[in-house]
Amino acid sequence: MNWTKSALFGALAIAFCAHANAAETLRYVAMVDNGKKAGHQIVEQGGDGVTRVDFIFKDNGRGPELKEEFTLGPDGTYVRYAVKGTSTFGAPIDETFRRDGGKAKWKSTSDEGEMTVEGTALYAPLGGTPAGFSVAFAAIAKRSDGKLPLIPGGTLSMRKVAGASVSRGSERRKVALMSITGVGLTPTFAWATTETKPRLFALILPGYLQLIEEGWETNANALEAQQKKVEGDVILAMQKRLAHPMKGTTLIRNARVFDSKAAKLGPASDVLLRNGRIVSVTATNKRRVKARHVVDAGGRVLLPGLFDMHGHLGQWDGGLNLAAGVTTVRDMGSDNATLQQIMAQERSGALMMPRIVAAGFIEGKSTNSASGGITIATLPEAKKAVDWYAKHGYPQVKIYNSFPKEHLRATAAYAHAKGMRVSGHVPAFMRAEEVVEQGYDEIQHINQVLLNFFVTEKTDTRTLERFYLPAEKTATLDFDSKPVQDFIALLAAKQTVIDPTLTAFDFLRHRAGTVSQTLAAVADHLPPDIQRGLRAAEMKIPDDATAARYEKSYQKMIEFTGRLYKAGIPLVAGTDDVPGFTLHREIELYVQAGLTPSQALQVATLNGARYAGVLKDRGTIEPGKRADLVLFDGDPTVQIADVRKAALVIKGTTAYYPSEIYEELGVRPFAAPVKLTGTRK
Repeated sequence: MNWTKSALFGALAIAFCAHANAAETLRYVAMVDNGKKAGHQIVEQGGDGVTRVDFIFKDNGRGPELKEEFTLGPDGTYVRYAVKGTSTFGAPIDETFRRDGGKAKWKSTSDEGEMTVEGTALYAPLGGTPAGFSVAFAAIAKRSDGKLPLIPGGTLSMRKVAGASVSRGSERRKVALMSITGVGLTPTFAWATTETKPRLFALILPGYLQLIEEGWETNANALEAQQKKVEGDVILAMQKRLAHPMKGTTLIRNARVFDSKAAKLGPASDVLLRNGRIVSVTATNKRRVKARHVVDAGGRVLLPGLFDMHGHLGQWDGGLNLAAGVTTVRDMGSDNATLQQIMAQERSGALMMPRIVAAGFIEGKSTNSASGGITIATLPEAKKAVDWYAKHGYPQVKIYNSFPKEHLRATAAYAHAKGMRVSGHVPAFMRAEEVVEQGYDEIQHINQVLLNFFVTEKTDTRTLERFYLPAEKTATLDFDSKPVQDFIALLAAKQTVIDPTLTAFDFLRHRAGTVSQTLAAVADHLPPDIQRGLRAAEMKIPDDATAARYEKSYQKMIEFTGRLYKAGIPLVAGTDDVPGFTLHREIELYVQAGLTPSQALQVATLNGARYAGVLKDRGTIEPGKRADLVLFDGDPTVQIADVRKAALVIKGTTAYYPSEIYEELGVRPFAAPVKLTGTRK
């Protein structure tokens, strides 16, 4: 599961909805995985003045289905709006808006409200389709300042950042790439037509989705390449503004150093760095050590950089990760070409991004196949995929839902013979205990672990069943029963690593209208549109009894994670969700599961380095290791919530002030920066 993908359409809906020119039907094709059709959008303008939108998108066995209707006022904004359907994971969507003069009212399954509005303002739906960029494009084209007030709040800004010429046979058309800000944490990019009344031409999420007008599909790859270059230039400029070079020597004075091997906090120490490496860790004294840069830690806590062991990286994820103290991310299956480009930019120092450890994604062919990585059908194809990942330096492969189970044992053995680790989801029609016996070194996601007790040989876990079964049944699972204890013993004997991503499954118990616990602790630091979006649910939870059962199931997932840890089964901390913030929540949930704060921090540092295969290089604060470090206000070894208070992040020869990054992204900072002194850029 990937937050960027699973929450994509809800997040974009907060930005806009859909529109077409009068007396016109527009058809769009949604494609993933280099041209595989994954959905459509049909926008019809009726003679009654009502625009009707039919939108469906399915990838990896899930996705939204929406029907939308609206009418527009003279200023191009909604006077009536309605959308119904289901969300990515099956939650009902039912949202309405109307404006009568200066009075605006809205109601969704998550919230309702009314407000007085003067002049032009565009309603931002929670559950709409991504087709409605057209409404925003046309409405903002009527305004001289390039800005559009939003309902319930905020302001949309838009500017052209590139142009392109596209063709369909002999037909030619000019399109413009627009950068839209004012919603979310990063700019949104979309391609618009260039008429007086512009509309959406294409929406592209590089490496994942291409939504483009039907008949123009052959232009999508060229538009994606150009968009990636433009987005990259924006991000590179942000890196130049916010990165603080610290080549030469740097002395961090009077820091309490976390010993990640022993999982305990040590006494005040001075840590000397040189050219991105740790030179020495010595007791703090008054003797002056000459260094080009100095950090006065003032007794603050210094940890090795945190590891997010389950990311799906995009170009924009680096800022949120680094601001949170995450200096290494294990990518668990992104588009190979996109990830290779990001990795090259990170290594060159041009991109604001943690260090990357890549896991090679291998999926089987089916109607529910996930996009990205390499899709196979035969054992020779599986071995060829392993060879490609080995050649490109990937230390492990990740098996996915549709992988043919008859080839699993041989594929795992082949990867092991090349020195690679094997992990993943449990393929459909298999149990977790089978994949462990056939060679898995690690299992991703707590639901994949617990499905071991709920599936039969006919259960198709490529569908939403992989979410609803654990939500329904974990509440009544007896953890002390023999089948459960035997499975725990197997995991312990094999030392199978578990990547629970507990935070990513908070949606299983989240009811519409309540704030998602995933980001509840940081909600008041986030932009208003995101705060509102936190009340939108993803699961279908029809009544109080179901809600209580799903809540109990989720709490038992947390408890089961604690039992795994106590049984000596290694854990790694991963998110598969909003970068940065959710790693803090994941660590917090480990404490709720029974780990001490220091043990949870050990999981997010030492264990991350060990199972990413980079422990010789990072994961502890010792001479010779990389200078990947985080300085915290407060003491997360005592109060785990203080893990959100990063005041300084060092990645090799570069320092970042989290407060600066957060302010750039529209987030209210969590701690004042601790800055370098004596720095010359």
